[in-house]
Amino acid sequence: MEPETIETELASAIDTAQKFLPDWAVALIAYVMAALIALLLFRVLFTALNRAVADRDLFWRSLVARGAQPMRLILLIAALGFANGLAPASAAVTGAITHILLVALILCLAWIAYTALYIWTTIHLRRFKLDAEDNLLARKHVTQTRILMRVAKVMIVILAVAAALMTFPAVRQYGVSLLAAGGAAGIVVGLALQPVLKNLFAGIQLALTQPIRIDDALIVEGEWGNVEEITSTYVVIRIWDWRRLVVPLSYFIEQPFQNWTRESADLIGTVMIYLDHTADVAAIRAKAEEITRADPLWDGKVFALQVTDFRERVMEVRILASARNGPRTYDLRCHIREELVAWIQAEMPHALPRTRADLSPAEAAFLGTPSGESASGEMPPA
Repeated sequence: MEPETIETELASAIDTAQKFLPDWAVALIAYVMAALIALLLFRVLFTALNRAVADRDLFWRSLVARGAQPMRLILLIAALGFANGLAPASAAVTGAITHILLVALILCLAWIAYTALYIWTTIHLRRFKLDAEDNLLARKHVTQTRILMRVAKVMIVILAVAAALMTFPAVRQYGVSLLAAGGAAGIVVGLALQPVLKNLFAGIQLALTQPIRIDDALIVEGEWGNVEEITSTYVVIRIWDWRRLVVPLSYFIEQPFQNWTRESADLIGTVMIYLDHTADVAAIRAKAEEITRADPLWDGKVFALQVTDFRERVMEVRILASARNGPRTYDLRCHIREELVAWIQAEMPHALPRTRADLSPAEAAFLGTPSGESASGEMPPA
């Protein structure tokens, strides 16, 4: 049956009902019948769509499942709009209902757009795992997608609210008059929204350039931690002792900070040991290399032991060793330091720092030390 025939039959039925019932009752029945027909049609269409996408990929199946509520609302709006044109109601009532249905349609379309965007981003992120050993690519996509998702959400809400408000003549006229007046009001609003807009644009810039990503290891304000969450206005950093540091987005555009996982999570750890001048550096180097090679935390890339300074009482020995990420590097440094110090204490105790004092023969005799020896029990240097 064609739409014109359906409309004619319904109009005839309404005219017949008006002979027995008041207009308000006929209008109410028309609206209720339209809603029931819309719900019945939704069940038929939803079942058909489920069958149609049963063999399709996850995106289409998720879109049908999560789009059920918006689709039901659209059918209700369409059915009520159709009934509103036939119902025997006053012009004021039909006009108000038409306006309400128009606003509901705008908001429903925004809901559908957000739902489709959410499903797409969720399915896209399923391909990446942050808990992988090498998660650089995953962190890039997760960070970019989450930030752009929040920006798109804000834009959808702004456009939907703006479109809805433009359906009200009073608001539309006020907006036109405000734009025509220009000047001071616009400047005041711009200044008031400056922090919000600043962080919003900083979020877009972060998503494109990605100086930080989800799960990046950072040093910010002297604190070391991992990026836990990036919102449209701030970043939450999970510090190593489980505290949370909240930093505005604009900070990462304007202030310097350390990113330990910018291109790779690999890091070189430094172990500083201070020894006596008589320490056997070659033997210590061999033992440190043995300890490092036996440690499963070492990635096999970097090892070095060097005397980096020679002071009055001690010499400074620096050990370099690399690992796959920051936490493993820290643990590797601690293991090397602990085992090497224990070995030096057991096998080379004279290499530990000592304080010397050279004595004259009279002072040595008074202290009971053979002349020619120092108070530390060593012969003084020639």
